[in-house]
Amino acid sequence: MSWAGSEPMGGMEEMLTRRAIAALAHWDLPEQVPELIKYRENAVFKVKLAWGDPAALRLHRPAYHSQAALASELAFMANLRDRGLAVPQPIPAANGALLVAFGDGPHYADLIGWIDGEPLGETGVPLSEEGRDLPVIFDAIGREMALLHGAADAFRQPVGFERPAWDAAGLLGETPFWGRFWDCAALSAEDRTYLTALRETLSVRLASVALRLDYGLIHADIVRENIFVRKGAVAFIDFDDCGFGFRLFDLATTLLRNRREQSYPILRAALLDGYAAIRPQAQAEFEYLPLFLLLRALTYIGWAAARPDLADNAARLQRYVADVRSLAVDFRA
Repeated sequence: MSWAGSEPMGGMEEMLTRRAIAALAHWDLPEQVPELIKYRENAVFKVKLAWGDPAALRLHRPAYHSQAALASELAFMANLRDRGLAVPQPIPAANGALLVAFGDGPHYADLIGWIDGEPLGETGVPLSEEGRDLPVIFDAIGREMALLHGAADAFRQPVGFERPAWDAAGLLGETPFWGRFWDCAALSAEDRTYLTALRETLSVRLASVALRLDYGLIHADIVRENIFVRKGAVAFIDFDDCGFGFRLFDLATTLLRNRREQSYPILRAALLDGYAAIRPQAQAEFEYLPLFLLLRALTYIGWAAARPDLADNAARLQRYVADVRSLAVDFRA
């Protein structure tokens, strides 16, 4: 279910802005016109709080997550913030709720604190080294990720807590959370046959190691755009896909989109060293990273397959399949 079908972006932005103004009525904020800054799975607006600081208003994509799942995301984020993690702070509405329902549907919205800094980078664009030490930053990312996992282990889930699972079924089952990557009509018959066989191979491999791998709540989408850097410190944003999964999945997510960097071996080592400095028990699992890089790459095929209306969908799918074939070579080495 999309926000507004085939409505042009101009009309779409106007409609989303009207909804954002309606949602803002649930908070005691100055009268204002929210500024749309991101529109993908959610519509994200920049707004101003009563004391002048910026904040992010999120209008959640209809029918993507349940009300319970959205409330659970916010409860998890609030707990991480309370434990000192650099994540956005959920801001309660006037009635004390972190999540509000408004309009027909209904639609759901929340308000979260602004994170200062700049994104680590942009997918498909080489990382800039100007004025920054990338190995030091990747070490910090690894440490912050390990701290997040530690805080997640200490988090006492409230009654009704609900988030998706990136377990064996969520990754390779009949209905993976991000779509049936092997069963996409836009792929060639050869690619579908290849991916079907690969799924069977990976299912056996994952089943053989799953019970000895660290598993718990994860971010699930620590990509460049969701890592904010400020004066060498890092913060993670966008917990929209957080859920239960293997901790290696988070590490693989960060590494996957940086594989093409010339300094990738150095950045990889820095990330893993930083993570192991906080969670040394994880070092025994690093040998399984080729498996999880491959599993993570497959989720992108499923994601694109479930969104055939994307303008560049065919090119995306070709690129994602090529990545999988390349990673499969490393996996079988």
